[in-house]
Amino acid sequence: MAVPVVLLASPRSFCAGVERAIDIVDRLLDLHRGPVHVRKQIVHNTHVVAELEARGAVFVDELDAVPDGATVVFSAHGVSPAVREEAERRGLDVVDATCPLVTKVHAEARRYAARGDTVVLVGHAGHEEVEGTLGEAPDRMVLVGTVADVAALEVPDPARVSYLTQTTLAADETAEVLDALRARFPALRGPSSADICYATTNRQDAVREVARDADLVLVVGSANSSNSVRLVELARRGGVPAHLVDDVSDIDPAWLEGVRVVGLSAGASAPPRLVDEVVEALGARDVEVRETTAETIRFTLPAAVRR
Repeated sequence: MAVPVVLLASPRSFCAGVERAIDIVDRLLDLHRGPVHVRKQIVHNTHVVAELEARGAVFVDELDAVPDGATVVFSAHGVSPAVREEAERRGLDVVDATCPLVTKVHAEARRYAARGDTVVLVGHAGHEEVEGTLGEAPDRMVLVGTVADVAALEVPDPARVSYLTQTTLAADETAEVLDALRARFPALRGPSSADICYATTNRQDAVREVARDADLVLVVGSANSSNSVRLVELARRGGVPAHLVDDVSDIDPAWLEGVRVVGLSAGASAPPRLVDEVVEALGARDVEVRETTAETIRFTLPAAVRR
């Protein structure tokens, strides 16, 4: 599978929210003799989940699979108030691994709904983060994903509309949806700082940089990772063939025929070692890192797992 040049996007792989969530489960596994349950995948990556399962973590879809009084971790994508209430009612020992940037969006949802607005959430239906955010004010929130959704939107009072976004969306596509919202609702209000998180934006900028000079872009990440899928879509919108691979075994040698330069990145939930394995397999004589920004953000761990 040798190619002459690999352009390595930077930043790539784990973000601060993912590192925090994985660290929480790791530390709980060190501290607890009994099983540590995790509601949903802690982050959207098959390798991360498999490694934590091998250490004893038990992943469940819903809380009814968790014994009363047991320890349960809420994933990085966040949960609705209804899930929190069920956990409290059942006496579960909850450790919250929700990314602080998702928590910010939840707080905005509550605030906007409390002032009487219809809250428009821009996001992908069925995503765990979206489900958790909608649960903050289900009677006052509506979900849109496209400009066409905005065109069909009806609200009780067009003068009282605010918006939020899922944290892992493509910035350029989201801007189009927000422009459509502003055109329909001139009084539209939104957060003072963007909800699409810094890590998502940084990885998109880095992929855009390598894609300019690449014949092919590979993104390491799992199929259910929203931010990873957005990276592939971004490269393709720029006219560059691009593929999502869970690991090196997913690479089809046919993709590399006639390819001189491969741009390589990874979604925010993909372990860095998987990128290293792809670099090694590609066997490039020249590996160039294209860094668009340096990330220094770190998030504090919950008190329950601090040492």
